Amino acid sequence: MENRLQIEQTINLICRLIEDKKGENIETFDLRESDYFVDYVVIATALVDKHALALLDTLKTELKKEGITFFNIDDENPDWIVADLGDIIVHLFTENQRKKFNLEEFLQKMAKQKQD
Repeated sequence: MENRLQIEQTINLICRLIEDKKGENIETFDLRESDYFVDYVVIATALVDKHALALLDTLKTELKKEGITFFNIDDENPDWIVADLGDIIVHLFTENQRKKFNLEEFLQKMAKQKQD
């Protein structure tokens, strides 16, 4: 992924694919001007762990068609799946895991850094 327009199109595609497959509470974070290790993060909630794995399968299938590379996937714990697309990280949580780790709060603070 090179330019910002391509990245934004990819994020929109990721969000649409997750939404089409009944993923919930999709949030995106623009972290380009923070000290975070990637530029963008997408977080979504899956209904159950099998749903999270199905969402991951959909992303892998559809994004691969677009020529998008997955650099790493951590799906050992299907309650919290992490997909590394280079400039974008996608987190797929079950609801309990999402509440437990509250990654949004951390990412909101990181995003706020760029405004300060």
